[in-house]
Amino acid sequence: MNQIATAKQDSASQVYVYDDNGNYMFAVNGELVGYTSNTVSVKPDPSSEQVYVYDNTGSYKFAR
Repeated sequence: MNQIATAKQDSASQVYVYDDNGNYMFAVNGELVGYTSNTVSVKPDPSSEQVYVYDNTGSYKFAR
């Protein structure tokens, strides 16, 4: 299973996630909060306090 190397926010509300070879892994809607090698944290709505966490396959894991 590939690990997350980079997560980039585009100019709209899309976050693109790439592996360590620069290959596209998945994209999610929202504002990038942060990422690790195994998760990406995204605010689905910039005015919201809620943050959604996705794993390195792009599957939703939990909200905090």
